[in-house]
Amino acid sequence: MCAATRSESGLILEARDVVRSFGGLRAVDGLSFRIDAGELVGLIGPNGSGKTTLANLICGALPLTSGDIIFRGKSIRGLKDHQVARLGIARTFQVTRPFTRLTVQANVAVGAMFSGPYLGRDEAFARADETLARVGLAGKARHSGAQLTVADRKRLELARALVQNPTLLILDEAMAGLNLHEIDVVIDLVREINRQGVTIIVVEHVMKVIMVLCQRVIVLHHGRKLAEGSPAEIAADDGVIREYLGARYLRSQ
Repeated sequence: MCAATRSESGLILEARDVVRSFGGLRAVDGLSFRIDAGELVGLIGPNGSGKTTLANLICGALPLTSGDIIFRGKSIRGLKDHQVARLGIARTFQVTRPFTRLTVQANVAVGAMFSGPYLGRDEAFARADETLARVGLAGKARHSGAQLTVADRKRLELARALVQNPTLLILDEAMAGLNLHEIDVVIDLVREINRQGVTIIVVEHVMKVIMVLCQRVIVLHHGRKLAEGSPAEIAADDGVIREYLGARYLRSQ
């Protein structure tokens, strides 16, 4: 990995020999990595490589079997998801599940209430309106969650994470199901969020998105780190090509 790709803002997240087992299966197997504040890091790998499990471990949705995760200098092992969220870690989910009977505005206000000390209704809805404007959904604030397109559901998922004012944001397949134009819009939005000081981990299958968006990439395979480096380094790595990208990727470049 080139040192020039690393932020000089300091370490924000570190995984130390992280293991998560499900019975006899190690979904994450002795994984270690470091992410600096302000970085935009891609996390890729085949289905079943441990990407979403890792996101769940970082966010407190699953407990570690062993190892540790350090956020801003302190261990977050054993914390519940709401405790982790209040420290400044938020995420989106690959499968969007808005509250379909609530308005878009109310969906985001719920996220505001989840993220910290009790907020009154007016403050929560005010923060929701600010966040909806940030992701381009202000005009649909009064729509129900059931009325949204796939692309708008992705924006809503992002808004529900952003309203928590995270310092670290994990995007789990935020581009899945979008057309090329919609992907470009989300890429621009993610870049802007990163420019505003939010460290971002992008969990993604679409390598072309990773190539244009991320500064650094971590590749998982069977729960282990297969490779790490710049997008160009990862795309040229023989092990990554063999285990994940395949010859078709090379022919498409």
